Amino acid sequence: MSSVRIECVAQEGCGIGESPVWDEKEGALLYVDITGRKVCRWSPGTRQAQAIPVDAPVSSVALRKSGDYVITLGTRFAALKWKEELVTTITQVDKDKANTRFNDGKVDPAGRYFAGTMAEEIRPAVLERHQGSLYTLFPDLSVVRHFDQVDISNGLDWSLDHRTFFYIDSLSYSVDAFDYDLQTGKIGNRRSIYKLEKEESIPDGMCIDTEGKLWVACYDGGRVIRLDPETGKRLQTVKLPVDKTTSCCFGGQDYSEMYVTSASDGMDKEWLSRQPQAGGIFKITGLGVKGVPPYPFAG
Repeated sequence: MSSVRIECVAQEGCGIGESPVWDEKEGALLYVDITGRKVCRWSPGTRQAQAIPVDAPVSSVALRKSGDYVITLGTRFAALKWKEELVTTITQVDKDKANTRFNDGKVDPAGRYFAGTMAEEIRPAVLERHQGSLYTLFPDLSVVRHFDQVDISNGLDWSLDHRTFFYIDSLSYSVDAFDYDLQTGKIGNRRSIYKLEKEESIPDGMCIDTEGKLWVACYDGGRVIRLDPETGKRLQTVKLPVDKTTSCCFGGQDYSEMYVTSASDGMDKEWLSRQPQAGGIFKITGLGVKGVPPYPFAG
């Protein structure tokens, strides 16, 4: 495993970097800074990140079939026109709750945008419990709520045969699987496929590789781990030079590079001086596996 290389490619120092997505058309990495309230696009050509400021915590970004992007912003699903820096609300959720916001989101193979909510944090990973829900924005712009009582709605992805939906509610310290119906977008039969060990800390964002194995970023664990969803075994651990690793995706020309976002919120001066790259974006090469290109929202 000595061929694995880790490089900090963008040192913007995000408060909470999240939701990395490779935009093949632009040849660039999209991601968000939740507390910094910006959507970012990093280009390997220029090695620079452009940022578009928004008016609320922005927690995920996804490609859109018709062009540009969709985002989760506060408790809204919204459209983002990049060149115009224009955000328009599609719809709002959690209208009955005063203090929630969206967290992680991802588009399924049929073009539906799944995203979940959580209570606003008092400090990192400290919040009122069971306030969140998991939602889907359909291409016709209708919204379905799958379930509530969620602590921190987080990582999500689908198996290669599209028959299983993988999902993380961070404070359960578990990676869960559901039966998935691609025709309807319905989920059922929830079960845990992996429980995190103490040093792995809190499961956060997640992605899948072309071998059907899951990669999970471990918040406060400073690592991404590779799991076999069939056996429930951990296959590999890649440690990073920052503790607050938040999410991961594959990208680059052939999807053989892994990009990992991180956070700096909640770290004091002394901690930050030990980890000056906290909040940066990392590129991992030499993993020997490739990822699945992201699906665009069909609406």
